[in-house]
Amino acid sequence: MGETSAHEFKFLIADEASRGSYVKVKDGSKDWIFAQVVDVTRSNLAYSLNTIDEEKTEAKERVLGLARVIGVASGGRLAMPTNPPRPGDPVLRADGPLIEMALGLSKGNLYIGLLDGHDLKVKLEADSFVQKHCSILAKTGSGKSYTAAVVLEELLEKGVALLIIDPHGEYASMKQKNAKGEFAKYEVKPRGYDVTVYSPANQALAPHADRFFRFNGKKMTAREISAMLPEDVTNSQKGVLYEAIKILSSDGGDYDLEEVIAQAEKDTSKAKWGLIGHLEALAELGIFSGKPTNLGDLLQRGRASVIEMTGVPPDLQGMIVAKLLSDLFEARKRGLVNPGMVVVEEAHNYIPERGSGRAASTAIIRTIAAEGRKFGLGLLVISQRPARVDKNVISQCNTQIILRVTNPNDLRALSKGIEGMSSELEEDIKRLPPGTAMLVSNEIEHPVTVKVRPRKSRHGGASTPIVGERARAATKTRAEKGAKPASSQAGGGETGLSSGSKEKKETGGFLRKILGK
Repeated sequence: MGETSAHEFKFLIADEASRGSYVKVKDGSKDWIFAQVVDVTRSNLAYSLNTIDEEKTEAKERVLGLARVIGVASGGRLAMPTNPPRPGDPVLRADGPLIEMALGLSKGNLYIGLLDGHDLKVKLEADSFVQKHCSILAKTGSGKSYTAAVVLEELLEKGVALLIIDPHGEYASMKQKNAKGEFAKYEVKPRGYDVTVYSPANQALAPHADRFFRFNGKKMTAREISAMLPEDVTNSQKGVLYEAIKILSSDGGDYDLEEVIAQAEKDTSKAKWGLIGHLEALAELGIFSGKPTNLGDLLQRGRASVIEMTGVPPDLQGMIVAKLLSDLFEARKRGLVNPGMVVVEEAHNYIPERGSGRAASTAIIRTIAAEGRKFGLGLLVISQRPARVDKNVISQCNTQIILRVTNPNDLRALSKGIEGMSSELEEDIKRLPPGTAMLVSNEIEHPVTVKVRPRKSRHGGASTPIVGERARAATKTRAEKGAKPASSQAGGGETGLSSGSKEKKETGGFLRKILGK
C-alpha cells in the first residue's frame, strides 16, 4: 500500500500477523524480497474523532503492517535490494526454508533454541563463536545464567575446553542431568557433563569443591606479584615490593610470599604498610600453599573447569583471576595448554567500566579480548549490568546474546557497544519475556529473537526462598547437608580436599597486629 522503498513498505494485513514475524513479496518475476514486520497498527474510520458522535456507520477496520526489508533471496544467498516492491502486489508469510536461508540459521552446529514464533532451530557456528568471543547480557531474573549454561553445554558437546570463573557456585550443577523442561518440543535429551570444581579457598569455606586451586608461590617475580595487586596500588608501594624481591633474589633461595612480606616489613618507607596489607590478604587465603594446580588440567577438551569463588573476598577475586588468566594466556601462546574458552560470570566485577570500579583482572581480560583469537583462546563474558562492563571488551564480542534489559543506562551501553542497534531493537529488548533472547551475530544476517532451549543439565541458579515454609525447609536441608563429613563431599585425587586442612599455613598475622586483634 502507498509509497514503498527498497528499505521498507506498508501493507494491508488480511489475517493475524504480529511484530517480529517474517514476510515475503515478489521482486520482479523470480526472487523474493524478504522482510520483517516491525510495527502493526489497527484503525477504523467509523470510530474516528470526526464520526464518533454521528449515527452508526458500518465498521471498516483495517490492520496495517510496516515491514523492514532484510534482503532479496537470490540464488541461495541474501542480496541487498535495489528496487522497491510494487504497490498492489500480494504480501505472503515467509516459509521456513526461506527464513532459514535468508537469516543463515542452519549454518552452525551450536543449538541455542527455536526462532520465536516458529519451529525453526537457531544454530551458531562453534569455531567462529569461540574465536570471535561472545557476551551474554541481561537484567537479573531474565535467564542469563540459564542461557549461558545452554551455550556451554553445546560447546562441551563439540569438544571445546572451558574454564569458568564462577563467583556464586552456579555451574557445579552441570554435572547432573536436568529433570524439568519441554525436552520433546526442543528435541533435546537430559544429561550431565564432565565438570571439575576448583576452589581457591580452604576446605571450611568450600567443602563441596572437587579440588583446591593453588598457585606456585615459590620465587615469584615482582611483576607477577604486581599483576595481582589492585590498580590503586601506588608506585611507592610497588617500589617496596621490587626492592624486597631484589634482596631475596640475590640470596638465591626459593623464597615464598611469607618471606616477601617479612622482607617488606624491614623497609623504612611508610608505603610498605598498604603493600603488606594486600600481600597478607593473599597469604591468609592459602592460595600459594600446597601443590600448585597444573594449568594443563584446567583446559581439557570436552571438559569444564570451574573456578568457584565462594568464600573468597571480592577484592581478592580480581587478583586471583588476574594471575590465573595471565599464566594461562602465556601458556597458550607457547602451546603448553589446549585451545579453549574462558567464561567470566558477573563480568562487571572483573572488567568494570572506567568510573564503575577497579579490578586487577581488567588488563589481562582486555588483552584476551583483543589478542586471544590469534592464539585459540576465546572469551565469553556474562553480566547483569551491561553499563558497568568495560566497553572495550564488549565491542570485541562478535556475538551478543541479550535477554531482557530495562535499565536506561544499560540500554544506552548496549546501543554504544553493539553495531546496528536500532530504537526498534531497544524496544524489543525491554519487552523480552524470561527465557527469550535477542541474538545479534555476524554469523546471522539480522538480529533474531530466540526461545532458548531447555538445559540438558540441572539448573543451579534458582533463587533461594526467604519467606514462609519454603524458606524454613531450605534452611533445614542446608543444615542437614552441612552435617556430613567434609571428606565425603570432596573429590579425591592428588590435589583433592582430603588433605586440605593441613595445607593452610599461619601467616605473620600482620593485620591483626596493627589492628590490635
